[in-house]
Amino acid sequence: MPSFNQSTAHPIVFFLTGIPGLETSQAWISIPFCCLYAIAISGNSMILFVIITESSLHEPMYYFLSMLSFTDLGLCFSTVVTVLGIFWSNVREISFDACIGQMFFIHGFTFMESSVLLVMAFDRFIAICNPLRYAMILTNSRIIAVGFAIVIRGTAALVPLLLLLKRLSYCRSHVLHHSYCFYTDVMKLSCSDTKINSAFGLTLVISYAGLDSVLILLSYVLIIRSVLCIASKEERKKAFGTCVSHLSAVAIFYIPMISVSLVHRFAKHAPPFVHALIANVYLLIPPVMNPIIYSVKTKQIRKAILKIFIKQP
Repeated sequence: MPSFNQSTAHPIVFFLTGIPGLETSQAWISIPFCCLYAIAISGNSMILFVIITESSLHEPMYYFLSMLSFTDLGLCFSTVVTVLGIFWSNVREISFDACIGQMFFIHGFTFMESSVLLVMAFDRFIAICNPLRYAMILTNSRIIAVGFAIVIRGTAALVPLLLLLKRLSYCRSHVLHHSYCFYTDVMKLSCSDTKINSAFGLTLVISYAGLDSVLILLSYVLIIRSVLCIASKEERKKAFGTCVSHLSAVAIFYIPMISVSLVHRFAKHAPPFVHALIANVYLLIPPVMNPIIYSVKTKQIRKAILKIFIKQP
């Protein structure tokens, strides 16, 4: 059943926005975006493929990495149709229900990625602080249970959040400020009271990204304390080395998120195309960079990928 505007009894249709002020150049702008999507999709697919097919990578650390690649692929596929649709064909219309569906996947995969990064921090904590019990704690059955928990945690709270949007009336402009449907963007177009929506949305952000970032920080405080107790300088270096890839993934997830918030809050007078470009690139940075980071920094992943392209004599 399509959703209707309560004031007009017509189905609600929103209009997505490309790059304001650069409409004539959108075909050219689409080229780097298309390349970024291609890199993200091929890179994460490659990571998933080598982890599934290479038996030496059937370990907890790489299972969690496969979860990260899966969420990155989900983020890419959640936005690629609308973003490139605008750039290539100027297809801007999106129905309210389709918009709700896109928001579910964008925010769901974002919350899941935050959860995966937290689980990966716990993995590094166990591997460094309690290595003798590592295999005993992170069994295959527990890893599967963690995977299901991440999916449930990332999606369960979104259902009431998005249902709250459906109860609102939309009698203002239906033009969104992004190339995809974003919760706060849609909420601002409502002419109803949105206090409950705002409070619930803020609670979710604090409960997910806020809590996860604090727990990740706590994990690394404990890791650093444990590593500094190691007598051998080489062993300390090796222990820190196993955390570099994960710390980089955490940085490229949280830094763009914070940057976008700061730009929207303190750079309101910046040209509209600046906000649009940053918003589009923000969701692409982690999916593009994570495969590159893990391919470069993780020897086992690098060797497995090279094994595919370089025939062994």
